[in-house]
Amino acid sequence: MSRTRDRARRHLKAHPLALDAALAAGVLVCMVAGSYVDPHGKHGVDWGIRTPDALSLVLIALGALALVFRRRAPRTVLALTGTVSLIECVVGDPRAPVAMSAVIALYTVAYTTDRATTVRLGLLTMTVLTGASMLAGPLPWYAQENLAIFAWTGIGATAGDAVRSRRAVVQAIRERAERAERTREEEARRRVAEERLRIARDLHDVVAHHIALVNVQAGVAAHVMDKRPDQAKEALAHVREASRSALNELRATVGLLRQSGDPEAPTEPAPGLDRLDELVGTFRSAGLHVEVARADHGTTLPAAVGLAAYRVVQEALTNVQKHAGTKAKAEVSVVRVGPNIEITVLDDGAGEDDDPENGGGHGLLGMRERVTALRGTLTTGPRYGGGFRVHAILPVKTRSRAPGDPV
Repeated sequence: MSRTRDRARRHLKAHPLALDAALAAGVLVCMVAGSYVDPHGKHGVDWGIRTPDALSLVLIALGALALVFRRRAPRTVLALTGTVSLIECVVGDPRAPVAMSAVIALYTVAYTTDRATTVRLGLLTMTVLTGASMLAGPLPWYAQENLAIFAWTGIGATAGDAVRSRRAVVQAIRERAERAERTREEEARRRVAEERLRIARDLHDVVAHHIALVNVQAGVAAHVMDKRPDQAKEALAHVREASRSALNELRATVGLLRQSGDPEAPTEPAPGLDRLDELVGTFRSAGLHVEVARADHGTTLPAAVGLAAYRVVQEALTNVQKHAGTKAKAEVSVVRVGPNIEITVLDDGAGEDDDPENGGGHGLLGMRERVTALRGTLTTGPRYGGGFRVHAILPVKTRSRAPGDPV
């Protein structure tokens, strides 16, 4: 039964003209039946005591016919039904309930327009029909039929406005729910994009650092293989160590992409400034002269800040290795200044290409994104007299950034 009812409802929604025609037919039957009823008969409400004249039947037919087009032109239909109702109120004797069509038309206007239009047209219809009935109609001005016209037109306007308001409230609730759902989906996509960017930065830092070391050590091994095999073996040992470190870090980073049901991959804690000596040692073993100065007074950094500081030093020294060469000298300083920790990497630009910004890579961009994500600042650029400078300021205490906050 419910399935049949739902199917019928969908069919009527798909064919609104058929629904309006059925409504018009029902109103026509009610008006014709009402025109034969005498509410003031000897036995209360008597049926068949009075008979409508030809004019009343014509007006009834015109009012019902106009209702077929009530959705297409609601104001025009209201004007037509109001006109035939006005004629019936003035000349009808006995009076037929033609005003029923005007009530339906007024309901449609209230349902399809705004409240201001409903009030304006509703008051106009009520005043004109009621005034004409009282002043020019065949019945006394105090007859209940005159008051009924006033009441029913007011009910029609009020009911239409109430239904329109309810539909508007339901539509607003639905739109808010859809907007909230879209916001959740956009937030989820944003978080996924940020996580992908973070993983991409990690992969870039790991690959760029270790591959640069492998390249330098392999070149050293090839150069001294024939004359100094012991030094070549040492260089190859550094190649093996750098490649092992790269594989371990890649395995830990890619392990973040595994699904919850996948086997757990071996991971290790994220590197921080506690591993700075180890990091600098890899560059020294590759032939780069690096000096370190620390004045952070044993500051314990959050994992995110420590990782960002580590990656800044790693990327900066990798750029020195690639662009300035092993003959260059680099200086790394870590200083605690108030609520921030400052990391500075300088080189003297001994190589031919002393400007990493000319390389076209994404290292500097990745560093800037890392630092900015923690509400820090990063400045890079060539030094006066030659060389390059990387300076990062990171807050020791971090807080999560809400969507829409300025970076």
